[in-house]
Amino acid sequence: MLHNSLINSSNSRIPIGFRSSRCQNRGFSLFVRSSVATGPQKGGLGPHTGRDPNVKKPEWLRQRAPAGERYEKLKDSLKELKLHTVCEEAQCPNIGECWNGGGDGIATATIMLLGDTCTRGCRFCAVKTSINPAPPDPMEPENTAKAIASWGVDYIVLTSVDRDDIPDGGSGHFAQTVKAVKRLKPEMLIECLTSDFRGDLVAVSTLVNSGLEVFAHNIETVRRLQRIVRDPRAGYEQSLTVLKHAKLCKEGMITKSSIMLGLGESDEEVKETMGDLRAIGVDILTLGQYLQPTPLHLTVKEYVHPEKFAFWKEYGESIGFRYVASGSMVRSSYRAGELFVQNLVKQNKRDASHES
Repeated sequence: MLHNSLINSSNSRIPIGFRSSRCQNRGFSLFVRSSVATGPQKGGLGPHTGRDPNVKKPEWLRQRAPAGERYEKLKDSLKELKLHTVCEEAQCPNIGECWNGGGDGIATATIMLLGDTCTRGCRFCAVKTSINPAPPDPMEPENTAKAIASWGVDYIVLTSVDRDDIPDGGSGHFAQTVKAVKRLKPEMLIECLTSDFRGDLVAVSTLVNSGLEVFAHNIETVRRLQRIVRDPRAGYEQSLTVLKHAKLCKEGMITKSSIMLGLGESDEEVKETMGDLRAIGVDILTLGQYLQPTPLHLTVKEYVHPEKFAFWKEYGESIGFRYVASGSMVRSSYRAGELFVQNLVKQNKRDASHES
């Protein structure tokens, strides 16, 4: 869904999206062919990759290096228990703020389950890929729960790489982890940021009914750009179906999605995607700037101005999203605890006013 390294030990020095050309899997083959078939462009490498020298990173995207006591504690604990976080694997710019709790003290962390190697090859993502990743660690649910219970965080996001090699896509492993966390710390608020499980709605139901508070799945981009941005096994309609089912199969389930901006989408396309998400009852939406991890990944077409992100927040809330986080550095699990708590406060106030 996101490794700062382009090197895979089994396919030495073959970059993401190209190392999979050795595989017989049809999805990987489609991805590789679509990446290289039309030849290089300005900046090199392919039709949609390489650096664009005319697009310069603006000042508002500069971040401080992560530091802080809580940050260091979490980092040491993760290393000791051999756990992965999407915060580190995806090179998230907000890691220090989220782990330390920001200005309000609400600390959040995002644990990546099912290993650090994805079976898909989305062109925006920095996580390493393989057709045959290592099997899941059977102790990971319990180790994750123990680590989380010791950290003092208020809200945890559990996410994972795509695991198309596992019959249920890893849904059962996810559910075991949620239940283990709740056994040790029942008051913990849990969000699961999931794959599409290949559209397997039984797998979606298994996870939704495991005890989580928020089911999140990212649609990533507008309809027109899906095949350029995402692995061919993902899709716009499939993502909408997964989110719709999660909302319907458990009363009160909060659903969430995310859109990256700066990939060449138009305003009308963004509005269409936001409208499609609201039509299936998605409650929370995040919008953030796409940042190119390496020249091998999709080229940034535009650095969206902060004022435009403010517009999208206002527009999203005007069409019914319960909360919209929109900003250059916002990511799908950015300050998730803060957003969720604020949303609960708003909901409680609305409920109280209706009862009076």
